[in-house]
Amino acid sequence: MKLQERFRRLRAERPAVAVTSQDIESWSVEIQIHPSNIRRRVRYLFLSRVQVTFLCIIALIYILFLALGAGLAPGLVSAWLNDQEYTSLATERANQGELLQAHLQALSELEEKADGLYLGLHKLFLAYGLPHGKPESPAGPLFAAEDLPESVYAGAVQEGNRRSFRIRQRLALLDASLTSVRAFERDHQDRVRLTPAICPLRDDFVVTSSFRRRRSPFTRELDFHPGLDLAAPVGTPVQATADGVVAFAGQLPAGRSAVWWRLGKVVILRHGDLFATVYGHCQEVRVKAGQTVRRGDVVATVGNSGWSPSPHLHYEVRRNTGGGGDYRPIDPTIHILDRRWQNDERLLMGRPSSPTPGNWEPLPSGIMR
Repeated sequence: MKLQERFRRLRAERPAVAVTSQDIESWSVEIQIHPSNIRRRVRYLFLSRVQVTFLCIIALIYILFLALGAGLAPGLVSAWLNDQEYTSLATERANQGELLQAHLQALSELEEKADGLYLGLHKLFLAYGLPHGKPESPAGPLFAAEDLPESVYAGAVQEGNRRSFRIRQRLALLDASLTSVRAFERDHQDRVRLTPAICPLRDDFVVTSSFRRRRSPFTRELDFHPGLDLAAPVGTPVQATADGVVAFAGQLPAGRSAVWWRLGKVVILRHGDLFATVYGHCQEVRVKAGQTVRRGDVVATVGNSGWSPSPHLHYEVRRNTGGGGDYRPIDPTIHILDRRWQNDERLLMGRPSSPTPGNWEPLPSGIMR
């Protein structure tokens, strides 16, 4: 009891302390830094209320930044990985596109070669006089466009399919045509040897006039040119285009035939009873009438004899169409199988046109006996 009374008395005697708002606003934080060495003095750091508030705000912003980074990091990492994958796929697509274009170029070259082979066989059919139908157009691309997945290369893929289909179709026609030609050549070996099939000039030349209707360089009148004019230097060897017999060698007198006299020195070869070839405007004739020649033998040289504006060879191929010695001129390019001509494609459209009777001069009478 005495202790309680004493405590109340001491409490009543303690003076009251008044706490004002200024005291509350002026508080600070004391930070003591005690070094490990007790001999060194303690360092004190006092932070005011404003400084503490500023540090708290910075800490809060830092924590929010870390939280935001933690939330966005997966998306940023995913976007970076997607960008890397897209770049890789774009590079791969570009490489595949280049490879596709290379394949298309190879298919184009193969298609061109297949067309060239087919054209050569078609000319061979015409030279041998074999029946040969017109080439059929491709039925269309192997795959329709709607069957292909959407892609920037869908058109190129479709074009590749179309070319591939056409090549397979052309190769099938080539195989059938080769079978027919081989059978014909096996059963008609003499016919093959007697059919004109090569160019009469081995060296380079320029075609100055083709098998067509033209205006004469001398009379300036329209007439039909029944052969090919091949410009070449004087003295260029002229070779027989098939096995045969020399029907005429020299220059015909003007009184016998003015047209044939204009050809100057000329060589006419007879190839069996079906073909005859003519070599005009020669400089030197190296064969004589009745001589047997083989394909590739030199029969003359290029010259400028007769009515000739410049050195060239006038070459004709004539076919006995009536069986009675009616040797009609035909387009010599059909029988030049060792060269490709710019207008060969027209041969695929059908048989080449021939001059109407009266537009060409018959062979000199009596030489084909």
